[in-house]
Amino acid sequence: MARIEPGRKAPAFSLKDQDGVTHKLSDYAGSPVVLFFYPKDSTSGCTDEACQFRDLGTKFRKLGATVLGISILPPKSKKKFADANDLDYPLLADDATNDEGKPDPKVCAKYGVWVEKSMYGRKYMGIERVTFLIGPDGKVAQRWDKVKVPGHGAEVLEAVSELDR
Repeated sequence: MARIEPGRKAPAFSLKDQDGVTHKLSDYAGSPVVLFFYPKDSTSGCTDEACQFRDLGTKFRKLGATVLGISILPPKSKKKFADANDLDYPLLADDATNDEGKPDPKVCAKYGVWVEKSMYGRKYMGIERVTFLIGPDGKVAQRWDKVKVPGHGAEVLEAVSELDR
């Protein structure tokens, strides 16, 4: 599925977080949402990215923005990741599987971040590190593709501060 372009309505979703609480995009209507897709809990790059959003959390909240992280591992993995890093925002589990027991993430597919990857000549499906800024109107205001982690949280915070409200 193609990646959602800025200006388009953000696809609805309903996913459980690390504490088993269900979050819907509609829960945040009228305020900005930072939706960051990351490949895997507790890996170095994903931990760095998640901690940047944690460290800037007060500033995001002052701007009325909610930060949500999404990956394919189940809530139990998210709980361990959040607890180990004092993450104070929801990590959502897009952990659906197909009939063969392989990951079949519905939200990642809707947003176009479930892609074919390659490592050492082996092809596999995985999440591409992409961040979406969803405006208060429910439309994608900005998208960051193939995110470079260093400084990414600050870059997203700057974009949130420039949103029309």
